[in-house]
Amino acid sequence: MRKLRSISRAAVSSVLLLAVPAAAAETPPPALRPYLSPLDPSGGRQPLALQHVELVDGTGAAPRKDVTVVIRAGRIQSILAAGEPPPADARPVDLTGRTVLPGLVDMHGHLYYADNRGIDSEGRDDPTPTFVLTELPVSFPRLYLAGGVTTVRTTGAVEPSTDLEVKRRIERGELPGPDLFLTAPYLEGVGGGFIQMHALASPTEAKKWVELWASQGATSFKAYMHLTRAELAAAIKAAHGLGLPITGHLCAVTYREAAELGIDNLEHGFMVDTSLVPGKAPDVCPASDAFIASRAAADPDGAPVRSLFALLIKHHVAITSTLPVFESAVWDTPAIPEPQLSLLTPDAQRNYLWKKAASGAKHDLVYAEAFARELRLELAFARAGGTLLAGSDPTGNGGVLPGFGQVRELELLVKAGFTPLEAIRIGTLEGARFLGQDRDIGSVAAGKRADLMIVRGNPVASIGDLENVETVFRAGVAYDSRALRDSVRGVVGLR
Repeated sequence: MRKLRSISRAAVSSVLLLAVPAAAAETPPPALRPYLSPLDPSGGRQPLALQHVELVDGTGAAPRKDVTVVIRAGRIQSILAAGEPPPADARPVDLTGRTVLPGLVDMHGHLYYADNRGIDSEGRDDPTPTFVLTELPVSFPRLYLAGGVTTVRTTGAVEPSTDLEVKRRIERGELPGPDLFLTAPYLEGVGGGFIQMHALASPTEAKKWVELWASQGATSFKAYMHLTRAELAAAIKAAHGLGLPITGHLCAVTYREAAELGIDNLEHGFMVDTSLVPGKAPDVCPASDAFIASRAAADPDGAPVRSLFALLIKHHVAITSTLPVFESAVWDTPAIPEPQLSLLTPDAQRNYLWKKAASGAKHDLVYAEAFARELRLELAFARAGGTLLAGSDPTGNGGVLPGFGQVRELELLVKAGFTPLEAIRIGTLEGARFLGQDRDIGSVAAGKRADLMIVRGNPVASIGDLENVETVFRAGVAYDSRALRDSVRGVVGLR
């Protein structure tokens, strides 16, 4: 695994067309100017001294109080203790009452919205529903950045050419957004229900699919629910031959089988694993009720679960937690608050509220128990020595939005039993390590890239203060969180 990730770093560097940060330009690109923070209207051209901040560096270390973070030419020049004078040419910015943290690394993002078209224009059941995934290349990148997310792995694509172009435009300073690590179109088998996903019918086709999209610039792959063991094995071999990792949201293949085949990562915690489903047939995805019931009954301290943990850890398989997307479907959780709801188009609001009400009417207590058990499973896996990553997965019923979702993910990790410092490390440094980028991002240290978020309050004392993000630095350029969100109010679901 370590060898693969080292190779992956080189492969990523060769295909991602990593751009010179906007901070290196003579002036802020015109496309970015409306979103620049008043902390630094120069757009990164002038050195900054962020003074009197509490620093949470992302490593899990105790916070440092009343420090000064000096940013120059897109990087962290130094971190000064209280009383140490900043460089004379640095613009002083008093941030008393604020906390500086590394930019969040969302390890399960998308650039599409789950449109949930299962009702007609009058709110009635559509007799021919089609679940449509709508690409949102304008609003989603802005929302990620506004929420403090400076790096995103897009875990599955439906418009891969659009994803690639969005990445290029962000790097050229033509669009505001996070760094994107692009996953190829889904590796799905025969029997899937998404009209926008190509069905791979053989191991040979799976191999060719990997080779095709690696040549186009994808930096990872995602196996999906109906892929068979033989097809998954062929995809893993092809991806690893190119030095690229592969993850999976699996169903027909169990976590045990995938680990033994050499998969690098598995998505959605343990919520979708079919290892513990009684009578699971090989290469067949069981009904959702079956694996939800098995999850609700899973004992984190029981022998079957502990055996699974040991196997995953032995094979260095990371698990990506995506708690918000499952929480949104629990019947008694509230709908998203008005500030988030107002970001959606009227149609998207109506569809989301209809879906949310439908889940409430169902009162699925087994699902609620499965979600509660999932919190315990993820904590137990990490405490056993497993690698846990954090992602938002802005899909589901439409109530998980970029940026907001990753913050909620960290709040839910704390609810599961992690300390705020542990949750922040999982949501920053652990993701950067998996991507092979931890020498440059994921924590706050001198010499690293200035990917930072500034929040009002103290998230170590109260993890909910992460919601109070005011300013986000990407490569030393400071963006105003409110301006980014206001620019897409009422259009999420459209573009």
